[in-house]
Amino acid sequence: MTCDLQERSSSSDAICLFIAWGLFSFASTTFILSLINIQTRGVSTANVVVGMAIFCGGLAQLLAGMWEFAAGNTFGATAFTSYGAFWMSYATILIPGSGIAASYGDNATEFHNALGIYLVSWFIFTFLMLLGALRKSWAMIFLLSFLSVTFIVLACGEFTASVTVTKAGGVLGAITAFIAYYMALAEMNTRRDAYFMLPLGEVPKRVD
Repeated sequence: MTCDLQERSSSSDAICLFIAWGLFSFASTTFILSLINIQTRGVSTANVVVGMAIFCGGLAQLLAGMWEFAAGNTFGATAFTSYGAFWMSYATILIPGSGIAASYGDNATEFHNALGIYLVSWFIFTFLMLLGALRKSWAMIFLLSFLSVTFIVLACGEFTASVTVTKAGGVLGAITAFIAYYMALAEMNTRRDAYFMLPLGEVPKRVD
């Protein structure tokens, strides 16, 4: 899910723009939800993120993933389409008309446990993506590492109904968002058009 920052053709520049678009969309949506999890300025209800989750974190990443499929990048396609689907599914849970939250009635414990299971599944997926990213770049490794920990901490927050644990997950999510912002800027800045370029910390590839 990264481009060669040293030598880029016009076609690879176009692909990098879609990668940057997907990363910016992921970062912004994650940043907003993380601040809500931290209860920044007293905001604790997550419904304001629904629009971002559907269109920015969801649709934009899905489209970026489709472009990655066309470019033959299996890792990037899997990551963008999957996390786009994550945001769309999360938004669906929050939309009252979906009836998902309402189906639990007054049983708040069951609802929190169900959300915890939901988040654990995404922790598993993200951890597996992390294993697949170990030869991508250090930035990608850091991103998926923090995202993995964020998911499991938020899951623990749901299982225990602990505001403190959920806030800790929010802090980790905010860090994850800033890593994604950095990667998006690194992908967007080209030697031809930008005054500076940012390193992603390339990991040596296998030569055999």
